[in-house]
Amino acid sequence: MTLVVATTGAAAEAAARVVPQLVDDLVASRITAQDPTLWGPDAEEESAKRLGWTEAVSISRPLVAEIAALRAKLQADGVDHIVLGGMGGSSLAPEVITRTAGVELTVLDSTDPQQVLTALNDRLATSAVVISSKSGSTVETDSQKRVYERAFREAGIEPTSRIVIVTDPGSPLDGAARADGYTVFNADPNVGGRYSALTAFGLVPSGLAGVDLDALLDEADAALASLAVDSAENPGLVLGAVLGATGKDKVGIVADGTHIVGFADWAEQLIAESTGKLGKGILPVVLDVDAPEITAGQPDVQIVRVVGSAKETEQVADGEVEVSGSLGGQLLLWEYATVVAGRLIGINPFDQPDVESAKVATRGLLDARPEPAAPLFEESGVAVRATGGFAAGATTLEAAVSALLAQLGEDGYLSVQAYLDRIAYPELEQLRGALAAKTGRPVTFGWGPRFLHSTGQYHKGGAPVGVFLQIVGDTAEDLDIPERPFTFGQLIQAQAAGDASVLAELGRPVLTLTVSDARAALATLAAAIQ
Repeated sequence: MTLVVATTGAAAEAAARVVPQLVDDLVASRITAQDPTLWGPDAEEESAKRLGWTEAVSISRPLVAEIAALRAKLQADGVDHIVLGGMGGSSLAPEVITRTAGVELTVLDSTDPQQVLTALNDRLATSAVVISSKSGSTVETDSQKRVYERAFREAGIEPTSRIVIVTDPGSPLDGAARADGYTVFNADPNVGGRYSALTAFGLVPSGLAGVDLDALLDEADAALASLAVDSAENPGLVLGAVLGATGKDKVGIVADGTHIVGFADWAEQLIAESTGKLGKGILPVVLDVDAPEITAGQPDVQIVRVVGSAKETEQVADGEVEVSGSLGGQLLLWEYATVVAGRLIGINPFDQPDVESAKVATRGLLDARPEPAAPLFEESGVAVRATGGFAAGATTLEAAVSALLAQLGEDGYLSVQAYLDRIAYPELEQLRGALAAKTGRPVTFGWGPRFLHSTGQYHKGGAPVGVFLQIVGDTAEDLDIPERPFTFGQLIQAQAAGDASVLAELGRPVLTLTVSDARAALATLAAAIQ
């Protein structure tokens, strides 16, 4: 399927203005040749070791047979269920790949004890687990590995026969796992996590789950010719101009008739973590086809639809952009476009300087474990806390929410962050549309701690115009982590509090609602919004 980017309005004007210069500067061919100088001297050191994704198709080909052989061995051992423990790029790419292919993969990208327990109790006897961590030290995946090791041993199953490791060569996890006898797949170390869809991080869990990896790589390979050429028709340059040169710093991504399932969630991390830094960047907003933002006419929001087949430009809604293509092709297209946008914006698209701040704050809270601050008040099982004094005097949930929304500027956005079991409470995402309709501004929704490895970089490093609504569970059922001095419940609480503290230090207003019953809290909050 050919990649097509159809532009209208400001997006078409931006492409017409900047793509010729990108062509003259040989940007597409230089990206493909892994030229680290494209993003300026400050980015050169990082860029020199982060452009391997441009040759991921050829590098990953030999993995396909290895993954197929391991899948056959696991099936022979009675395994019919694959679980993935991973965060950020390690989980988002396999999720979109497997959902699009229609094969089952349980994605465990949470520290919520209820979600972890649900995964542990689901067909353990016939499950294999992929533990993916680029750094080899990710606290979430380390914790997931530990509880699965214990669960397998208690079930009389040798963990090394059921746990597969994906990590960078030489990482702490790489050495320890090999010494313990685990099967280890190494990914290309010259690829950052959010660009790793077509490396071992995307392919191992997807292939073990049953995806036709050759077909996926063939799709990507077919797209390379159009993306590598210095031409005004290069879809990567055109989409890069849409993202980075319209003057609009928010992009609403809408799946509208595409066969690709969940693509916007993957693109959200790619764009936000790559561009949201130095006080600028592009905020991606995942939208449904009936989202209020689409018809609101917000001047700082560019609507991009991922569609099933290309239309003539004159058939595209005025001011919108439509993108079509195969999954493998789209993965590469948006990677090219994102780094092109980074060049246009003037940032390094390969670092994530503000992600670590929340991790440091989390570790500090886990070490000290202070008592949480007293809430401003409680209403219907919801304890209300706020940073920055904006909610001083509020005595009802409605008043507290209104006080937060009053902090929204005309170019601002609201981020809803739910530190809860995303499998058990999918209806919480309904809050996004209700709040967008109420505020007339873009609203993002993220599941914690998953979003910390995604939009978390933008929230702290991007334009300082966000306001934040945290919904945190008051853990009723907890789960200990073997050989760790904290539980999953304590970990997710520390992650929420740590991120809130960093946002507060940066002057971002945060309203935290701690709930004992998520479903009842949703009704209470919906009433407060109305």
